[in-house]
Amino acid sequence: VLLYMLIFYRLPGLVASLALLWYIAVVLAVFKLIPITLSLAGIGGFILSIGMAVDANILVFARMKEELRSQKSFTAALEQGFSRAWPSIRDGNGTTLLVAFILFQFGSSFVKGFAVALSIGIIVSMISALMVTRVLLRLLRGTILERIVKI
Repeated sequence: VLLYMLIFYRLPGLVASLALLWYIAVVLAVFKLIPITLSLAGIGGFILSIGMAVDANILVFARMKEELRSQKSFTAALEQGFSRAWPSIRDGNGTTLLVAFILFQFGSSFVKGFAVALSIGIIVSMISALMVTRVLLRLLRGTILERIVKI
């Protein structure tokens, strides 16, 4: 996944990969703090939430690419990309959290483990995609890297 992001999105892919590594570290720390026993179902929920985190970054970068093609500055494309991607990210993650809640309420212990791991992963992935990635990309503003960035 990290290699795909690096090849396809170049520098923003590197930023997203760093945010994804931050995401994985935070989720594993939360799993350790709560503590959650990671069964096979819990690992499945964690892996699914990684996919959702990557999806959020891809949505943002696709919106940024559209803005850059319309001759907007990097800063304007960055802000528009995040604001235009937010409704899709919110809806996708919100419905997934709703389903995880239902699974937790009515499922067996294995299904509950999946739902808990997925819920934690989704919440942290929204923070990662909308805060960490945004901050890292904002740090590129005004640097030489901004001029050579290709999305």
